[in-house]
Amino acid sequence: MRKLVLQAWLVLFIVPASAQPFHTDKKINASSGDEIDIQSLKWLPGSHDFWVDEQGGIYVYNADDPAAKKLVLSKEQIKAAGQVTQTEDIVWSADRKKILVYTNSSRVWRANTKGDYWFFNLTNGKGRQIGKGLPASSLMFAKFSPDNKNIAYVSGHNLFTENIVTGKIAHLTHDGTDRIINGTFDWVYEEELSCRDGFRWSPDGKSIAYWRVDATRIRNHLMINNTDSLYPFVIPVEYPKAGEKPSLVKIGIVNIGTKKTIWLKIPGDPQNNYLPRMEWTGNKEIIALQLNRRQNESDLYLCDVVSGKASKIYTDKDEAWVEPVKPFVWDTPPWIMMDNKKSFLWTSEKDGWKHIYKVSRDGKDEQLLTPGNFDADPVAYDPVSENIYFMASPYDATQRYLYRLNVNNTDTIRVTPQIFDGTNTYYLSPDIRYATHINGSIKHDNTIRLITLPDHKKCYPSGEEAFTAPQLNFTLEKIRIKTADGIEMDGIMGKPRDFDARKKYPVCFYVYGEPASTTANDEPSFNDFISALIPEGYIGITLDNRGTPALKGRAWRKSIYRKIGVINSRDQAMAATEILKWPFIDTSRVAVHGWSGGGAMTLNLLFRYPDIYKTGVAISAVTDQHFYDNIYTERFMGLPDDNEEDYKQASPNTFAGNLRGNLLYIHGTGDDNVHYKNAEVLINALIKNGKTFQLMSYPNRTHSISEGEGTTEHLTATFIRFMREYCPPGGR
Repeated sequence: MRKLVLQAWLVLFIVPASAQPFHTDKKINASSGDEIDIQSLKWLPGSHDFWVDEQGGIYVYNADDPAAKKLVLSKEQIKAAGQVTQTEDIVWSADRKKILVYTNSSRVWRANTKGDYWFFNLTNGKGRQIGKGLPASSLMFAKFSPDNKNIAYVSGHNLFTENIVTGKIAHLTHDGTDRIINGTFDWVYEEELSCRDGFRWSPDGKSIAYWRVDATRIRNHLMINNTDSLYPFVIPVEYPKAGEKPSLVKIGIVNIGTKKTIWLKIPGDPQNNYLPRMEWTGNKEIIALQLNRRQNESDLYLCDVVSGKASKIYTDKDEAWVEPVKPFVWDTPPWIMMDNKKSFLWTSEKDGWKHIYKVSRDGKDEQLLTPGNFDADPVAYDPVSENIYFMASPYDATQRYLYRLNVNNTDTIRVTPQIFDGTNTYYLSPDIRYATHINGSIKHDNTIRLITLPDHKKCYPSGEEAFTAPQLNFTLEKIRIKTADGIEMDGIMGKPRDFDARKKYPVCFYVYGEPASTTANDEPSFNDFISALIPEGYIGITLDNRGTPALKGRAWRKSIYRKIGVINSRDQAMAATEILKWPFIDTSRVAVHGWSGGGAMTLNLLFRYPDIYKTGVAISAVTDQHFYDNIYTERFMGLPDDNEEDYKQASPNTFAGNLRGNLLYIHGTGDDNVHYKNAEVLINALIKNGKTFQLMSYPNRTHSISEGEGTTEHLTATFIRFMREYCPPGGR
């Protein structure tokens, strides 16, 4: 139940060649006077070169000399090949003499992951479209074989190869449908396990390992489209809800010569386990991660690709849940291989903190590398220097900094210089020699630079660092609240620039409060809706309660297990109780707003604590925990058959009869994430209890409520008008 764009932490990681980096309108001036658009910088594989699309031509830069650039494919060559739409991404061959240009994309679930690909030989600049004969804009995750002889891709839920020289296309699978999915994933695997690209070339280019998802037993959730034709029609979405068994998923190894598939024999009931990650460790072996249904145990298996035999080498457990994958970090394994694949790095909370361990290949030897009472989030290992880079924030959980340690010396060293207080984000080059570094805080706007590692020296732009105040028409400050329960919560507060401490102001709380994201981040931004209100004379506040993924240790994060809606709403309400004691807060004008999980939090606060919260705007909320998908809900709530009462206590609908304040509920009827069913069941509960409220439905809009001309403007205007009417602005 994560909104499409939350104020989540930007994480540090090595960006794959096909990934899209941080977006900003800032540019770097190279010493030659040319401008390099940082938002378009994408690293080439295995190097610290990067490519940029400049006016339709593809240029390659080297971070050693950012003033120099090389044109590798001109706009005219692209046009001559027949490509008429904009270059959206590039996939490089291992020898960097060939590329695949991704274009004409369309959306699959959250992102535009299917489209057209054009093959170009950079030696002569000639190109052609691949996948001829297949439906337009249907190819997914095209990539070169390591031997540069073939290209593999998915189309129509089947896996294909195409010979680079002859252009001959070969089917590797034939059974693909909307329910038998080869080489990619269904909605819930993408949403909750960050799985998109569902196949991997073997190092020798002779085989492909791929996932096969069998969703034939998963029931459809039916959405109704009433507006796009004379008669309404239904849109089925394969969607396993809490308590429903997962899709059957297995991993196969297909030989591209014989077209025969060997299935890995990973033990366990496939309808009570997940297989979210795998990668090759050699031409004959794969490492795969299995997660049990309750998601409190993750097992690593080494698998022989000839026999399919799987041997368990390592297990990590937790009484609540384990987190082997990061939200929205797509297709990235939780391990980092090292020592020529004789060992690997693993992250566990087994001692109460998120720590990095070095584990031998057979799982028998384990070494703690980051001892101490702090959380470490590993992101990269440099095999040359043997440095491990990780993010941490030992002293302030609202911030993020880059640290490193050496495998042979576990003393941690802060890499981020002291001048860069706040939130720091890094996009490392694949060879771990350079990084794009973005820094911002509530005190200064985002700045961006290219740096060297491990010394963190700036390559460009030239000149001294210059910091400017955030481009906001209000001020931000940090707060820390200690509740009556003894819980210390970090927060961010926004005030109008003409704030007068002698007056009393309305307060609007922005909430999320679930395990997928934090909101009280030291960065130069605030919730968009509330940012529009603060200058009119509101106090805006966001707080991180227990259960959010703040770097405060396992106990903080896992305390919410089986208590979503209970412990997080209490923390928020108890913190609000302390804030309402401040002399400049008007206790009669207290509002709350959240989206998705934050929408559920908004309802819980209005219903459970009506003496505190007088007005609320809830958007796209999960109103009954049974209605959301099985992977997310069962991870944090357990299985409903085991603890039905917990599900009841976690659901806002249970307490709808307590509403006393002013509620505006908003939802898109085409939401395939948090279904509109949640809205209608909430409406019935409120009607049953005689509660009046306001409702705004957006026909056929998804979870982001962004589709359609004028939608964003209308949503914003609706929100602001409601707040002005029921929680009037201004100091009094």
